[in-house]
Amino acid sequence: MQDRYGHRISYLRVSITDRCNERCTYCMPQELQEWLPREGILTFEETLRLIRIAADLGVSKVRITGGEPLTRRDVINFIGRIPEISGIKSIGLSTNGTLLAREITPGETMAAALRDAGVNSVNISLDTLDRETYSQITGRDFHEQVLSGIDVAIAAGFGQIKLNTVLMRGRNEDQLIPLIEFAGARDLILRFIEMMPVSTTDVLDEDNFMSILEAKRTIESFYGSLMPETGFRTNGPATYYQLPGRKQRIGFIGAMTNLHFCESCNKLRLTCDGKLRPCLGSYLEFDIMRPLRAGASDAELRQFFLDVVDRKPREHDFRNSYQPNRKMIAIGG
Repeated sequence: MQDRYGHRISYLRVSITDRCNERCTYCMPQELQEWLPREGILTFEETLRLIRIAADLGVSKVRITGGEPLTRRDVINFIGRIPEISGIKSIGLSTNGTLLAREITPGETMAAALRDAGVNSVNISLDTLDRETYSQITGRDFHEQVLSGIDVAIAAGFGQIKLNTVLMRGRNEDQLIPLIEFAGARDLILRFIEMMPVSTTDVLDEDNFMSILEAKRTIESFYGSLMPETGFRTNGPATYYQLPGRKQRIGFIGAMTNLHFCESCNKLRLTCDGKLRPCLGSYLEFDIMRPLRAGASDAELRQFFLDVVDRKPREHDFRNSYQPNRKMIAIGG
């Protein structure tokens, strides 16, 4: 699939739940979250069918997201069926890490089961190494569980583990160096991410927002000039650098300040309630659940995908006084 601006779509981010066991301030608002009813969520069979159609159209990478995807019952069996789909070459998972160390059978952790099911890469959220700050950001005292989850994920032997840190002024600017040292000691990729006005607009206040440029300056003041690695890419929009004198790699994701952020976009999003979104930073979303449940054929659903790709915008709207219409937790991380 290719849109009118030359974006070639090979990556589908699939949210399987809007529920989460944490309450991160940049993802879920403080007010009561009304969860979607069970009948309003795509079944695993429906989701697998849509992944299969996307794969027929050239999607080769799938990332399972939430909410927190590991809170959904029978997630391991669902993921274990994705490798059976012809054309899917890579399966990723985005998680807050709190459930990775949980034993699902005697002696088997969730992380090990995910690896056995076919997950190649795991992205784990870690915004701070300070337990109290972690509790303030997430609304939960799960810091120790996350650190244990990272350890068992390493032991499980995933092809790649990335740590994701959302930059928050007044919350974690003092954590940049400790997090780099933490990731380096474990041979993990660490990525710093600018906050985006997905759930609320006030995240862009000068009291909250910290740019990747400021983070990079802070890091270079400690380590020296970072060395660009223009030839290294993952499936997302991060730009990567190597620390001087080390083999350690860190990344920056700057949707707000990188004016070329959207040029290499290769993804679509499928929300857990059956909406196809061609861009995270756009109001555009298209209800594929309705034709799916009305008996649409594979050919009709295939055309639905193509029509959505044709509507993909050139770039996101986050810089244009964007007013959120859906919380991040309802869209999918």
